[in-house]
Amino acid sequence: MPLPHFLILIVAVILTGALTIWIAASIGIPLYVLGVVALTAAAIVHFATRVDH
Repeated sequence: MPLPHFLILIVAVILTGALTIWIAASIGIPLYVLGVVALTAAAIVHFATRVDH
């Protein structure tokens, strides 16, 4: 992957995360709830894509 594409990808991820936190804060969702939802989603994705050896 060329460096400019990689840097644009990093900026896009950071901006998307900031936008998500801003929207959640503006509608009144506590930050810890957002964190629990993110960790739960990460765990579900991890166990769904895990390959048993």
